[in-house]
Amino acid sequence: MSAGGAAVPPPPNPAVSFPAPRVTLPAGPDILRTYSGAFVCLEIVLGGLVWILVASSNVPLPLLQGWVMFVSVTAFFFSLLFLGLFLSGMVTQIDANWNFLDFVYHFVVFVFYFGAFLLEAAATSLHDLQCNTTMIVEPLLDDNQYNINVAATVFAFMTTACYGCSLGLALRRWRP
Repeated sequence: MSAGGAAVPPPPNPAVSFPAPRVTLPAGPDILRTYSGAFVCLEIVLGGLVWILVASSNVPLPLLQGWVMFVSVTAFFFSLLFLGLFLSGMVTQIDANWNFLDFVYHFVVFVFYFGAFLLEAAATSLHDLQCNTTMIVEPLLDDNQYNINVAATVFAFMTTACYGCSLGLALRRWRP
């Protein structure tokens, strides 16, 4: 009892009250109706194409194209995880600033994919480099590998552009 005779309410139980997660994107299938959801789907499809094309070229330059493979595979799986969290509605259950996490994720992947795009373009530009392999001088990339690497370079550029657009959208949502 207090001094005035009124009962004092018990303090709130901190284990029961959780702060609401900070997210402005819709959860569930509605994420696919937003620009952000569409760009994440494009990132997954185009990143998968980069991954498949680089792998199908037999990776003639492992030092350059190894980074491209790492970035494309890692970004592919993390984009799937990111989209899966939104589709399943888990973002409403996890206390985090999802707008900030969205911004940081797309910034990091944009920087990595831009580097991967440059390395893939550099690997493709070495088409006419002559290599001496067992006394036979032949080009570093045969025509088939060159064509595959050109396609991988184009799709890496398109994927980088998608991550850049997603980064711009995330920047607009995130308010520090």
